[in-house]
Amino acid sequence: MTPILAFEAVSFDYPDGTPALERVTFSVERGEHVALLGPTGSGKSTLLQHLNGLLMTDRGVVRIDGENVNQNSVRAVRRKVGLVFQDPNDQLFLPTLLEDVAFGPLNDGKRPAEAEALANRTLQELGLDTAGNRAAHHLSGGERRLAALATVLVSRPQVLALDEPTGDLDARSRMRLVRLLRQRDETLLVATHDLGAAQALCHRGIVLHHGTVVADARLENILADHDLLERSGLAAALDD
Repeated sequence: MTPILAFEAVSFDYPDGTPALERVTFSVERGEHVALLGPTGSGKSTLLQHLNGLLMTDRGVVRIDGENVNQNSVRAVRRKVGLVFQDPNDQLFLPTLLEDVAFGPLNDGKRPAEAEALANRTLQELGLDTAGNRAAHHLSGGERRLAALATVLVSRPQVLALDEPTGDLDARSRMRLVRLLRQRDETLLVATHDLGAAQALCHRGIVLHHGTVVADARLENILADHDLLERSGLAAALDD
């Protein structure tokens, strides 16, 4: 069966020539929950932005459901991959939460009444059904995280790519988000240095260090390898 996503020798350089990704190769099967681990600056966010064509490879190939990600396929790919940014404010920009969540379906050609119905259903799934008429800046940090997730889930993507989803959350909000994500059927690729959240969500881990994959194994084996965690800058996160 074709993997739902695959990176084949993907390299990418920042505009100043600094390497961000170096020959990254891995694949993810449908329904897998995979943690993309690494400290800040390891290349996690850059990798996620290749999944739906926000960034295009300098060398190598990214495939989503067997289709190469390029300028010709990017619109179709974005229907399959929902990317949730590290900062919820990057996805919440309209006067009300309901409008934010309905924006995707409207952009895909849904009629206003259908888009609103889809948005309301998604907000209800995430326990935000009473927040639809509120502005994002009136939501708590945990609610903003869920709201950003709602803007992606409303389009029913096959893959959820989450960039530091538990960042800046208090313990209660973190547990609520992790519990919700554990129930999802979509393929998950979770970029994080929160090893506790990774352990709660994922069975497999891929470790990035300076833009290179240095480990791809069962998460329990990665977390037990203290030399690997030390070399890849994750040992401090294990102590948090």
